[in-house]
Amino acid sequence: MTTATPTRAAGASRTNRPGADLRPVSFATLTLVEWRKQLDTRAGRWMLAVIAIITAAVLAVMMAVNGGNHSFSAFVVGTTTPMAMLLPIVGVLAATSEWSQRTALVTFTLEPRRTRVGLAKVVGAIGSGLALLVLTVGLAALAHLLVVAFRDADPAWDVSLRAVLYLALSVVLFMAQGVGFGLLLRSTPAAIVTLLLAPTLFGLVGGLVPGMADVLPWIDLGTAGEPLLFGGALDGQGWAQLAAATLIWVVAPLAGGLWRTARSEISSS
Repeated sequence: MTTATPTRAAGASRTNRPGADLRPVSFATLTLVEWRKQLDTRAGRWMLAVIAIITAAVLAVMMAVNGGNHSFSAFVVGTTTPMAMLLPIVGVLAATSEWSQRTALVTFTLEPRRTRVGLAKVVGAIGSGLALLVLTVGLAALAHLLVVAFRDADPAWDVSLRAVLYLALSVVLFMAQGVGFGLLLRSTPAAIVTLLLAPTLFGLVGGLVPGMADVLPWIDLGTAGEPLLFGGALDGQGWAQLAAATLIWVVAPLAGGLWRTARSEISSS
């Protein structure tokens, strides 16, 4: 009896020692946490509210103009175009919140694998973008149904599955681009200005420099991605141009941002 008691006590102490039952945070849980952070900041909530207000305003104008006689595809384009312009900013806010809210030290202490945190931000931002896309397409369908029912508009349910998949792909690219620039620059104003200014500069260069119009689709994501937003068709060259522009404007910033997040020193200030 005297020899068995210390053995049981030793076993109990090993079982109950601090950290014995701790498990690594799963990627799904990490993604859910990062997704929730997008709604925890005032800037993130306001940006989503701005997208909702602009979408509602566009639908109201389209329902009032020309007796609401617009096709379903026109409603979809009207609602998704401003969304596509503002979605990268949502991605930027999702990435820079760690530094603007000074929570990076806490986040990377609880989850030291920083690359996983960055990837979770990407997945969470893409999930928000796709959810918003479903909402806007649903609102466009409702608007078209209302004008058909109450304003005698001609029914034209002319949106193909390919067009919807193209829109989903554009959401994925734009959200990943926003998160990439946010992780790379870590400054909300700098990342937003870069995202908004770069396409404008490329458009000006393409219009002013002779011969640049042929090169622009290969190096400008906005130009290469136009068929995704407006229901155009992409042939082999179009997909190659989209891949090249994605490599420059999405993959490179995202890889650089993940690398910087994993390698740089994190402080509380």
